[in-house]
Amino acid sequence: MLSERQNTILKLIVEKYIKEPIPVGSKVISKAINCSSATVRNEMGELEKLGLLEKTHTSSGRVPSEAGYRYYVDNLMELKKMNAEDMLKLQRVFKNQQLALSDVITKSLEVISDMMNYTTVVLGSKSHENLLKHLEVIPIDDENMTVIIVTDKGHVEHKNIRLPDVSLEEVKKTVSLINNLISGTPIDEVVSKLEFEIKPIIGNYVKQHEKLYNAFYHVFTDFTNQEVNIMGRHKMLEQPEFSSNIDKIKNVFNKLEDKEILKNIEEDEDNNIKVYIGNENNIDSDVTVIQTKYKNGSEEGTIAIIGPKRMEYDRVVGLLEYMKENIER
Repeated sequence: MLSERQNTILKLIVEKYIKEPIPVGSKVISKAINCSSATVRNEMGELEKLGLLEKTHTSSGRVPSEAGYRYYVDNLMELKKMNAEDMLKLQRVFKNQQLALSDVITKSLEVISDMMNYTTVVLGSKSHENLLKHLEVIPIDDENMTVIIVTDKGHVEHKNIRLPDVSLEEVKKTVSLINNLISGTPIDEVVSKLEFEIKPIIGNYVKQHEKLYNAFYHVFTDFTNQEVNIMGRHKMLEQPEFSSNIDKIKNVFNKLEDKEILKNIEEDEDNNIKVYIGNENNIDSDVTVIQTKYKNGSEEGTIAIIGPKRMEYDRVVGLLEYMKENIER
């Protein structure tokens, strides 16, 4: 158990290091708490022995260890209230009635990524209750067209496809066949229905049936597998921990490209906000992942913010709480 003074010193060091990644010396702390530098040095030495602070090779100052960040989050952190500017930016998105919930979540996370200079992730799960309403096709030119998928919950997805040497009439026949036979099908069953109900008979209706079947099969496969959306990957480059370390940033970028790794973020069934610091997450020992689950009707998923261990924990947790509250409202 730390003393009140040790708690104060550790909290100050963590918060100063978060603002600026420079080792914190005893003189800075002694001025802040009106205590002698010698006393502060002794306390910092004790905190180092406890594994909560680390000493760097280039300075006599201390930096928080992974255990120090964990102690700070669990015992010392005070949530920061959102400022008016941040709240206004997010309210503009949440009050936009023209956006589907999935678009609201994505755009909100884009705003947070820009505000914080962190990477944000949404992992959505297509509910069994989310049904295919209809399919539309809009021609772009003789070979290219946009396929639009609409669900009964108002979710809209579009994808551009290329179908050379296939007439628009054939495309329209295929769309009509799909709408007639599998409209109302749960999103997670559409691909299976295409394979077992559309594939065996499509040749009776259109000449270029193989091309058309494969094109729409890939469209729906991409749609139903599109569970991971990442905003602000490049934000990691703006963090000093990574900007000067090419190998480190390559490793982090590779992890952010791996959807299976990112999907593991949502494994925790707890709906509370969770903080995974350094080795507690499966991305990188210098990274922190803060995540929470959300549920609104039949739509549910996970939102996460990824940044350096030197993350503004108090601000990020507050932002996620605000998002979760508005999503579930």
